[in-house]
Amino acid sequence: MASLTMPRPSQSTSASCSSPIPSRCSFGDQNPTFSFSFRDSRSRVHVCNAAAVRCDMAEALNFPNGKPNIPVLNERTLPKFLETARMEKTVNRTTNNRIKLFSGTANPALSQEIACYMGVELGKINIKRFADGEIYVQLQESVRGCDVYLVQPTCPPANENLMELLIMIDACRRASAKNITAVIPYFGYARADRKTQGRESIAAKLVANLITEAGADRVLACDLHSGQSMGYFDIPVDHVYCQPVILDYLASKTVSSNDLVVVSPDVGGVARARAFAKKLSDAPLAIVDKRRHGHNVAEVMNLIGDVKGKVAVMVDDMIDTAGTIAKGAALLHQEGAREVYACCTHAVFRLDYKS
Repeated sequence: MASLTMPRPSQSTSASCSSPIPSRCSFGDQNPTFSFSFRDSRSRVHVCNAAAVRCDMAEALNFPNGKPNIPVLNERTLPKFLETARMEKTVNRTTNNRIKLFSGTANPALSQEIACYMGVELGKINIKRFADGEIYVQLQESVRGCDVYLVQPTCPPANENLMELLIMIDACRRASAKNITAVIPYFGYARADRKTQGRESIAAKLVANLITEAGADRVLACDLHSGQSMGYFDIPVDHVYCQPVILDYLASKTVSSNDLVVVSPDVGGVARARAFAKKLSDAPLAIVDKRRHGHNVAEVMNLIGDVKGKVAVMVDDMIDTAGTIAKGAALLHQEGAREVYACCTHAVFRLDYKS
């Protein structure tokens, strides 16, 4: 025989009871009686005038871990078609954030090496020239919403490669690329960064304007001829240096820091040479002073500093025709340098150039 004792509701219960119910009921009776009161047909059921409810059963209920398993009815679950749409949106969002790397025709070997280092594949692009020399560029894959990197140095022929870069940027912009970064390891026209005589152009600023107006969002350059070239751009410029590579090479030569002297091949490269000397345990600095009295007149070169019995390291950003480096090395040997190393970032080597 089991008996029930029902608890009394709290005082805050707003329901009214029309008739009391017994505080103890017997299931053994043939006609057990319960009394309930309702405010109206739409209200909840309220039990009144009951002290407690107690179940005296023959067998106790056994629950795993001592707690009942209650199903969660408010769990937010989506139908299968909505879950599929959400997963597709997540995949598309991840795809749109991927990196696209394209190469121009200036140095495809460098672009391939960059792609291998990054673990990505070069994007498919069609670049060709018409009979009259015009350049045609077409992207062979979608770049919508992607971060696009265009690797195109403006090495010789500078005008051809520069125009190709501009057309590549325009093609990516019209293909709805999210961000376009022009990777220019060798920035052409960088030496035309100021006026040395009257009625001269500042071509470095002109090229910066062309790249910006074509649609580039960022420029990545390596060892610019002068740091002021970064100010010519109205977009962010990431300027990286190749000093660590050169320093590792010099370290492999096991030359004592007391025997080193850093040489600037001209007055314009003094800041670069001084920064390089600080990396070599603050090595002493020497400067090659070259002066040209006129066109087609031999240069007069003088050395500022002491290089006698030392290992001279000439540092420059580029070697074009190698005239300055060759004459500077001859001057250093003449002044008593034991060894001469020439270090540069951009090896143009246009030895067939005729002014």
